[in-house]
Amino acid sequence: MANAKDAIILDDKAQALAHYPHARKVGNLLFLCGTSSRKPDNSHVGVTVHNDGSVDLDIEAQTEAVIENMRGILQAAGADLDALVDVTTFLVNMDDFKGYNKVYNRFFDKETGPARTTVAVHQLPHPNLLIEIKGIAVLPTS
Repeated sequence: MANAKDAIILDDKAQALAHYPHARKVGNLLFLCGTSSRKPDNSHVGVTVHNDGSVDLDIEAQTEAVIENMRGILQAAGADLDALVDVTTFLVNMDDFKGYNKVYNRFFDKETGPARTTVAVHQLPHPNLLIEIKGIAVLPTS
């Protein structure tokens, strides 16, 4: 059974909007919560707000920020992206799949990358979010 000491909570990352950690360690497994492009100041990478109020969203910038945010959580637990064994990606629009894959493929390859599932969802917790990824990693043994 997991306990409070198994929670990974990072002060330098965007804070959870409810009562949950960034990740939870159970044995040598790390379960990363859904991670977005949200920054600690609650703004989002890959969002441009114009003077007229219109908003441009960039799936490539958001995907890179999500993966880098995941890297930060993994590093806090003593690992890196290569520790990921499974990821689930939530896209608001499958038209973004190509841009998501373009960035994803810079970080992972098919021989060593995690198993992956990508699903379309109606929406994410903020209208500026195009993508969220959750993952499971195997931590190195000490």
